[in-house]
Amino acid sequence: MPPCIFHFYRMNKKILSVLLIFLPMILSARENNFTAPNDVVWDSLGTNENDSMPVGNGDLAANVWTEQNGDLVLLVAKADAWTEWGKLVKLGRVRVQLTPNPFVGATNFTQALHLEDGSIEIKSGANSVQVWADANHPVIHVEAKLEQPATLSAKLELWRTTKPDKGGMFELAGNFPIETAADTVFPASANQITWCHFNPDSVYPVVLKQEHLESLAQKYPDPLLHRCFGAALTGPDLTSSDDRTLKSSAPGKNLRLDLIALTETNVDSTQAWQKDFDPLVKKISRERLRRLRAEHDQWWADFWNRSWIHVTGTADAEKVSQGYIMQRYMIATSSRGEFPVKFNGGLFTVGHDVSEGKNSNDKNHSPDFRAWGNSYWNQNCRLLYWPLIATGDFDLLKPWFDLYLNALPLAKDRTQIYFHHDGASLPETMLFWGVPNLNDFGWDNPTTELKSDWQRYHIQGTLEIIAQMLDEYDVTQDADFARKNIVPFADAIVTFYGEHWPRDENGKIKMSPTQSLETYQRDAVNPTPDIAGLKSVLPRLLALPDDLISSAQRDKWNKILNDLPPIATGKTVRGKLGDYGQGDTDGTAIILPAEKYGPTKNSENPELYVAFPYRLYGVGKPDLKLAQDAFAARRFPQDVCWGQDGTQASILGLTRTAQKVAIHEFTDYGDERFPWFWSGNHDWIPDLDNGGSGMITLQNMLMQCDGKRIQLLPAWPKDWTADFKLHAPYKTTVEGHVEDGKVTSLKVIPTKRAKDVVIVQPAA
Repeated sequence: MPPCIFHFYRMNKKILSVLLIFLPMILSARENNFTAPNDVVWDSLGTNENDSMPVGNGDLAANVWTEQNGDLVLLVAKADAWTEWGKLVKLGRVRVQLTPNPFVGATNFTQALHLEDGSIEIKSGANSVQVWADANHPVIHVEAKLEQPATLSAKLELWRTTKPDKGGMFELAGNFPIETAADTVFPASANQITWCHFNPDSVYPVVLKQEHLESLAQKYPDPLLHRCFGAALTGPDLTSSDDRTLKSSAPGKNLRLDLIALTETNVDSTQAWQKDFDPLVKKISRERLRRLRAEHDQWWADFWNRSWIHVTGTADAEKVSQGYIMQRYMIATSSRGEFPVKFNGGLFTVGHDVSEGKNSNDKNHSPDFRAWGNSYWNQNCRLLYWPLIATGDFDLLKPWFDLYLNALPLAKDRTQIYFHHDGASLPETMLFWGVPNLNDFGWDNPTTELKSDWQRYHIQGTLEIIAQMLDEYDVTQDADFARKNIVPFADAIVTFYGEHWPRDENGKIKMSPTQSLETYQRDAVNPTPDIAGLKSVLPRLLALPDDLISSAQRDKWNKILNDLPPIATGKTVRGKLGDYGQGDTDGTAIILPAEKYGPTKNSENPELYVAFPYRLYGVGKPDLKLAQDAFAARRFPQDVCWGQDGTQASILGLTRTAQKVAIHEFTDYGDERFPWFWSGNHDWIPDLDNGGSGMITLQNMLMQCDGKRIQLLPAWPKDWTADFKLHAPYKTTVEGHVEDGKVTSLKVIPTKRAKDVVIVQPAA
């Protein structure tokens, strides 16, 4: 190498290394310019927690807001912060103060949520504060760049004492004789304050005993006992002034605070947790922030370039487009940890301190409160995860599947204890280790049958899990995922259905007593959702390659499929929308919610599970009119929260209905300053059901897949323009532009799949 070239190389090696870090991100970001226009910008300081914006890395998240005195507040959550009561709680609250404060009284104040890199920036002139949760490490960074020197103070605020707040603990019943610990604040070190919550006791053995499963306590270790979760505050040139406060050692223009978090299970004590935690804090603190930020930005650039839907054409279309991207952002910020997102608020519930000894309620509550409790509700949570298949967000989908896969062994043993046969069922509302919550099972219930009429026989959600897994396999063609996850799980669930129910005189399975969702309880016979689910997933399981399933499994699945009764049909009572009979009446032929059923108890339409989620009927499939007529005759129209008018109308090609519902779903704003913390409806704020349903609706309006067939515009309105990129079966992405009801550009990868694309003329 000539000396001049060597000298140039040596002088510019640092510049070159920076370019190599940032260039892929820059090039990737140019591929999709639809994210930044949806950034949210406010021009005034906030007041309280109801004025917050969300940030997160999928496991560690925070509601971030400002107050009128210029304070910056972070309410911090972590996906695995489960207390001894089985309650998902916050890590704590951190108040950051700058002195002097450049934002109070500023006329050019802005607070912006930058979706493209998952950050919040507060700005006034040359003064800025950025908050971002590192996409690749368990740390939230607060960076201040100031025009004039200032000091930074960070104070920890906690509200949990030895008197537990049981508000929102829907899943508990009876008297739990357990100790509840207060949060622990460690003596501060020179430049670090640390705190945690340690579970010295657990409801787990009480739950198992009440549900007659105490024999399994040794086989399946307590997931709550000695769980410890917490965090530390540290930062360059910050020193502790007491056990809860860090302050700048001197005024500066460049200030930084790091919040680093850790959860461990089965640790002996808080001291043992701290011993494991301190090396993590030191390791992260030594990392070069510029490199961490470049890798963080690259993760977000890659995420946004996996998939997009950008809609224009009308004012409503633009609101739909922004709502879609906001929902996807909130799931990305809260579904990469060990546990899936809770439908009733996710990691972004807010609250304030309540009086000592008082339990929270929906009007006055702590940050740990959420209506409908802390167990997982399949029918609600699934709506957050269905759309992640078309977006290709399989890393975000993984915690949802893991919830059920991890619970499967205990569920199989539970089936043997309760019913003395093989297979497994998992309840609609379950604690994260896979058993019913005690509110549904009943305290001192001498039987193995759930006391709750709402949930007693409600198990069909596991069939939907199989359908979701199969959809992921269709897209990824990941044989290892099918072998290790789909086949064992599906075999256990299908086996339960095959062995649990007797056969009728025709040799067909007779599901009774059972229920059809929550709407037809106790006395339903052969509920449509369960039969539709089995008729949907069994042929798909049987179509898996021979090296993934055994001949014994194939024979068993074929027999169960052949033993299924038909899906019940009937006729409407003429002239009465939503009123239909069983057997022969004088109206229109429709699908029924079950072969037999009694009065309604809730407001679901079980008969329409044949459209979504199970897609037995839909655009391009036989007998579409039968399902469309069933939709028209549905008893309970509902288009927000967990209502499924949009998801089902889109599958059935009902364009105008789907469009109307999509608008309602994506504009059902909450009362928070950040309107996409969706309105609570039947659930809690933010109601992530609402945004999830909206995403499913919009995706199916644009694209529906059936085997290798890719149908575009099956329910797309002509007055909406769209740019989109979605994932399809067989490792395919479909990217295009739609205008005036026509696909004007199309890019299919791999190109050989272009022959399988069909443009559908949407119906009204």
